[in-house]
Amino acid sequence: MRPLLPLVLLAALAAAPGAQARPPMVTDPAAPRELPAAGPVKVQWTDPAGFSDLRLSHNRWEAQRGDWVAELARHLQRRADERLPPGQTMDVTITDIQRAGGFEPWLGPNYSHVRMMRDIYPPRMTLEMRITGADGQVLAEGERRLSDMNYLHSGPPALNSGDSLRHEKRMIDDWLRRELPTNPATAQAAR
Repeated sequence: MRPLLPLVLLAALAAAPGAQARPPMVTDPAAPRELPAAGPVKVQWTDPAGFSDLRLSHNRWEAQRGDWVAELARHLQRRADERLPPGQTMDVTITDIQRAGGFEPWLGPNYSHVRMMRDIYPPRMTLEMRITGADGQVLAEGERRLSDMNYLHSGPPALNSGDSLRHEKRMIDDWLRRELPTNPATAQAAR
């Protein structure tokens, strides 16, 4: 009877509420679709289930794991806030994301969950944005299509090389430098 005790305990633990916590999924209907308002930059996103990264993935389950959409939105919000001139506001809605790399399950079961980085899998993002001046006048608006076709050859990443979203974050930073060509130090000092 003694050998059964560990099996009974294991079964009881597995059946306990919360014992089988699943990892967060970007497609979870209960997950937020916008960041809390914090300063002049508001970032929200459409349902990630429609994003290219999931629709075109060869491993949809792996592609939807984590909170990578919110992490990219936080990065965009923080960096835009640093560059936005005082008095202006920016509203961004992310409508599509294709992360760098792709799954290649045909390489075998050991690689079905590995995102392969190749030139044919560049990061892309589509967003709608509006920049408004202090007087309420719209200064810029419209759809922006971001991509970094040269992401593997752009030199050493400015961000932590251990960051799985470093290519997407660098693409966002490059876009913000073009969209908001202000001196970040001047913008921060003026606030």
